[in-house]
Amino acid sequence: MKTAFTSFLRSVFDVFAGLSRPRKRVISVLSDLAFLLFSLWAAFSLRLETFFSFPTTEHWVLFGVTALITVFLFARLGLYRAVVRYMSERALMTVLLGIAGSALALIVVAYVMQLSIPRSVPVLYGALAFLFVTGTRFGVRSLLNRPRHLAKAPVLIVGAGQTGLQLASALSQGFEYRPVAFISLVADNHRAMIDGMPVYSLNEAARAVRRHRVERILLAIDPAANIDRQQLLGSLEGLPVPVQTVPSMSELVTGKATISDVRDLEIDDLLGREPVQYDCAEVAASLHNKVVMVTGAGGSIGSELCRQIIQQRPAQLLLFEQSEYALYAIERELQNLCETEGLTIELHALLGSVTHRRRVESAMRTFGVHTVYHAAAYKHVPLVEQNVIEGVQNNVFGTWYTAEAAIAAGVERFVLVSTDKAVRPTNVMGASKRLAELVLQGLAQRQSATVFSMVRFGNVLGSSGSVVPLFRDQIRNGGPVTVTHPEIIRYFMTIPEASQLVLQAGAMGEGGEVFVLDMGEPVRIAELACKMIHLMGFTEKSDANPHGDIEIVYSGLRPGEKLYEELLIGDDPQKTRHSRIMMAREIAMGWEELETLLENLMLASRNFDCQQVVQLLERAPLAFHSDGDVSDLVWCNGGTSADDLTWWDHTEFGQQIRRVVE
Repeated sequence: MKTAFTSFLRSVFDVFAGLSRPRKRVISVLSDLAFLLFSLWAAFSLRLETFFSFPTTEHWVLFGVTALITVFLFARLGLYRAVVRYMSERALMTVLLGIAGSALALIVVAYVMQLSIPRSVPVLYGALAFLFVTGTRFGVRSLLNRPRHLAKAPVLIVGAGQTGLQLASALSQGFEYRPVAFISLVADNHRAMIDGMPVYSLNEAARAVRRHRVERILLAIDPAANIDRQQLLGSLEGLPVPVQTVPSMSELVTGKATISDVRDLEIDDLLGREPVQYDCAEVAASLHNKVVMVTGAGGSIGSELCRQIIQQRPAQLLLFEQSEYALYAIERELQNLCETEGLTIELHALLGSVTHRRRVESAMRTFGVHTVYHAAAYKHVPLVEQNVIEGVQNNVFGTWYTAEAAIAAGVERFVLVSTDKAVRPTNVMGASKRLAELVLQGLAQRQSATVFSMVRFGNVLGSSGSVVPLFRDQIRNGGPVTVTHPEIIRYFMTIPEASQLVLQAGAMGEGGEVFVLDMGEPVRIAELACKMIHLMGFTEKSDANPHGDIEIVYSGLRPGEKLYEELLIGDDPQKTRHSRIMMAREIAMGWEELETLLENLMLASRNFDCQQVVQLLERAPLAFHSDGDVSDLVWCNGGTSADDLTWWDHTEFGQQIRRVVE
């Protein structure tokens, strides 16, 4: 019987929902008239404690005039223009104002008609009319929205503060998710009701997930909340549903995202430590009203450097990039950011390669650059192993040419973005970056007008080639997740942290220093993969759990890959003004010795002798130890003879071309 009645009611509402807007308004007016007349009759009956019968014609007129005046007031207040399905609580105030006017109209009409009515009747009438008019509308809204509401995925919101309430309100108006409960980290909120939803403690999360059939958990922690996010994620990791988060406050303020833009966990949450903060005042003093140049401005680190540099309000920012699309994308983003925040910074997008010294020097001289952040590099280990010459040309000679251009153009500061793979390298990429460090240290000894400093950090989470986006895609595709070795460990930092460290080092450098970040404990890659699997709502498939969702497959170390990385060559780092930044004590090469090495390396590169390039890197004081095999794809497949590549170099025309290129 109940099911039949529900089906009948559902069919009636389906017919109502299918009517045209004018017909729906007519039905709303007629229902209001009926409920208003009934409320008037009920008010008299309750006051007189008997079924009220109309003693005179004037009472019929009183009822009719009052009801018509009320409908007129509702129309003027816009009640009939409101769409019932999307009616909000603001409609309560509209109805309240209309009913107050209706009660006043009842009194006035009765006075004009010389009818005596009890003083409590307008009050009773107003209360009954308000209940009927609002109750019918919100009842119809609930019935109309219920199928759509139940079709949305039930979610559990962690955080019952301002952010959590905003998220719940936004999701309720959306089409994807339906908030069903809160997890509060404040003991006073436990076992309470907020916005009509129960509040649980963190220890009751598993019960809340089962009871409400939760499909995902959303983190909505207030920015000012003092919470150990790692401990929080550890408590949620074992639950059989994915854990996601909402955009950061900065993204909400700048309009990049809305509160309902649910996304996977932020990379900071996977870091395992608190983000490193930098000295804003010192950085601002080194950049404010200066002309700053960023090479590799379209890359992961370079683009974040640009975002943070413009916050310090430089006079001009030069974006130097060889990829046309990457340059276009970062220029457009920065222009939008400047417009949003009202910044008047001149942006100059320059296409070019750091291996073209004259192009770089010309740009520096033209705009009067004060500070250079050199982020242009090839950093993907397997790709550089397979493209040895290009890797050395870009990472070593690109750094050398850019640094020499900076000296010639009178640049005040030059900061190199380096890597932990430069410490006792086992691959060409790491060796090339260590040699780039030595080049800058040598130039720092040769002159003092331009202050050179280097910043060395570990793997950057979220950058191109990072394991986090790779693992995330593999998990979404159903696995397997590929890890090279079960014991491989890495130091990690976020892109903002890496960029902040570069800016801080640029402000602290006095000449030839190598700065490193205290990044806490290294992370085991296999554990990171397992953690991501769990937090995305899946289980790991293993021998102990053969029916799991995602398997972790170990593919073996790639050419030139280490089991672990180091940040320091020596064992005696020096403290700096920043508690989390250290300065390495490392041996540098004399410039004459270094220049000879660079000339030999250049000759081997021009002859496309990959074997000679690797041998020169091994003989240099870089602590570089390769496995003896050259993995360059062209070299391994026969390549082109050195004579074919360099015969023109001995002609007069070839020498002219070489001088132009140099």
